[in-house]
Amino acid sequence: HSAHAESGFLSGLLHPMLGLDHLLAMAAIGFWGVRQNNTMKNATPLFVIGGMILGAGLAWGGMSLPGVETGISLSVILAGILIAAMVKLPTAVGGSLVAAFMVFHGFAHGAEMPAGATLAIYLVGFSVATLMLTFVGRGLGTLLTITDNRVSQAVGAALAVTGVFLAA
Repeated sequence: HSAHAESGFLSGLLHPMLGLDHLLAMAAIGFWGVRQNNTMKNATPLFVIGGMILGAGLAWGGMSLPGVETGISLSVILAGILIAAMVKLPTAVGGSLVAAFMVFHGFAHGAEMPAGATLAIYLVGFSVATLMLTFVGRGLGTLLTITDNRVSQAVGAALAVTGVFLAA
């Protein structure tokens, strides 16, 4: 997670896009959310942002979160498995899982805020990027609902395998 821009907004905006693990997890969660019940489908972006802000708040509050990088890699692996297996979860379970994934991502974003960046501006930057990536995943997931399910399952499998490589 290096090579971040120095300004608060731009750094926040670029952070989720410069880390392949962040990019894939957020897009995968959007992709997976499309095939959930309507409540979960519509609430997925809220669970994503809520978890991100909670995680960043933990970092900014000086708390520690063991295994952040492992948690981030596991979120890619598990999101890929959920897609590949076409798992549908009740909103409470799926929302909790998504928020938990995003706590790790948010913690990394919060911990890596550049010195001198304004917290609120940085937060807006990575929130905008997170939502954009989530909606890109939703768009791709929506497009693939008209194809054979095996295409989506292959995307999920590829994500899970990529997550394993990221964890190594």
